[in-house]
Amino acid sequence: MRKLKLQIQLSIDGFISGPNGEMDWMIWNWDEELKNFVKEITESTDTIVLGRKLAEGFITHWKSNKDLEGANKINSSKKIVFTKTLENTEWENTLLEKGDLADKIRELKSSTGNDIIAYGGGEFVSSLIKENLIDEYYFFINPSILGNGMPIFQKTNYKTELKLRNAKAYECGITVLKYTN
Repeated sequence: MRKLKLQIQLSIDGFISGPNGEMDWMIWNWDEELKNFVKEITESTDTIVLGRKLAEGFITHWKSNKDLEGANKINSSKKIVFTKTLENTEWENTLLEKGDLADKIRELKSSTGNDIIAYGGGEFVSSLIKENLIDEYYFFINPSILGNGMPIFQKTNYKTELKLRNAKAYECGITVLKYTN
């Protein structure tokens, strides 16, 4: 069975963006060790799942910045965008999915292929967490406190116990916490 991995940047107080969508607090100047760790996470994946809101900027960004490290992997991977509003896509290797999120992710996880990675956004990730669909959580904790913003645990209405598998601080300031169910 394929695993669904979540890779997401968070503030210390658990937000993925500021109250108005600000992301200027995120560290993007990653050290080589963190870049290599991200390669390890994504090496076993062949599919990316995204919500529509994040997909619009994410896919365009990687398509227009093909020289960035990791761009080839992202651009060549199959992308599935969960949307209720988009009718078609001009993005290569991208399918639009309008069906039930939980059913489609379970179907995808039971199909043949490599692992799957989710990058966000907030409502989408919140739904994945609520439905208990994520097998491995990679929280990239940035050394910032926002006080308010977009949480990813907004739809969860029950206690979930995760197991810490690894915690590592990187020179750039990010600490990565890996959890599993």
